[in-house]
Amino acid sequence: MTQSSIPAAGADFRKVLTIAILAVSMSACAQAGPKTTLGAATGAAAGGLIGAAAGGGAEGIVAGVLLGGLLGGAIGNSLDNRDREYVRRSNYQSWEYGRNGEASTWRNPDSGHYGSVTPTRTYQERGGNYCREFNQTVIVNGQQQDAYGTACRQPDGSWMIR
Repeated sequence: MTQSSIPAAGADFRKVLTIAILAVSMSACAQAGPKTTLGAATGAAAGGLIGAAAGGGAEGIVAGVLLGGLLGGAIGNSLDNRDREYVRRSNYQSWEYGRNGEASTWRNPDSGHYGSVTPTRTYQERGGNYCREFNQTVIVNGQQQDAYGTACRQPDGSWMIR
């Protein structure tokens, strides 16, 4: 890493750290063991950093954090690339077009894994960006993992979790 890339990485890291804290809370709420909690937090941080390093922009970082958090936990170990694509599409569809309380669902017919994301509140920030609070559920082999967060639409049309 060059010295000139550190400020940008630092800003991304703060976002990732915020989401990692969300992942820890998510795991604690599910009464997960300490290994699962640590795994979810570590996975979220790593996923976000990988998304940033891959040049995926805000959308890549968000997908990396969400999926990294799930992957680091016990349930997410079974998600494959196609599952992740279904999650990403479902999130975008829900945040961009979904009504509050209306779930956007996904199901991978090959793996049998499925889930949903449901916007629960929409508001506009002072700067004009629209934000969506949401609940997300992923079910793998009968095990359910729930996540809660806020995604805000950026001026370029992408969504970023805050």
